[in-house]
Amino acid sequence: MTALSAVHEYRLLVLESHLDTFGHVNNATYLQLFEQARWDWITRGGYGLDRVVEAQQGPTILECTIKFRREVGNRQPIVIRTWVATYTGKIARVEQELYRELPDGEELSCQASFVMALFELKARKLIRPTPEWLQCLEFTPDAESADS
Repeated sequence: MTALSAVHEYRLLVLESHLDTFGHVNNATYLQLFEQARWDWITRGGYGLDRVVEAQQGPTILECTIKFRREVGNRQPIVIRTWVATYTGKIARVEQELYRELPDGEELSCQASFVMALFELKARKLIRPTPEWLQCLEFTPDAESADS
């Protein structure tokens, strides 16, 4: 894991409504769980829905890749870790990992990589990250991001 931001942890319990007919988390539900974790991350960072409405700027997902590793079943406690891996110009790569919490540790169940940007709602375009947005993400620039 290479993180250019603090790593946010979001814990929850898998519920029956998350399951498919095979008794494990439905593939589309992973996207919803990752979305919940991202909103928790930015809301705790001071950039929740109220701030998005006020500033008329908010995060938008441009692309995602998901790798399913292990099944997650009913009433399974999980933790989702979220962080910024890169931020170059207007574009961030946000990584998320979902772990099953087991009595003897954790097991990686799913990994997702999201291409994300800050979106100006009035102008309907991507914008460079604002200082408030970077602070929300607890982003630490490096040489790669500083060159853009």
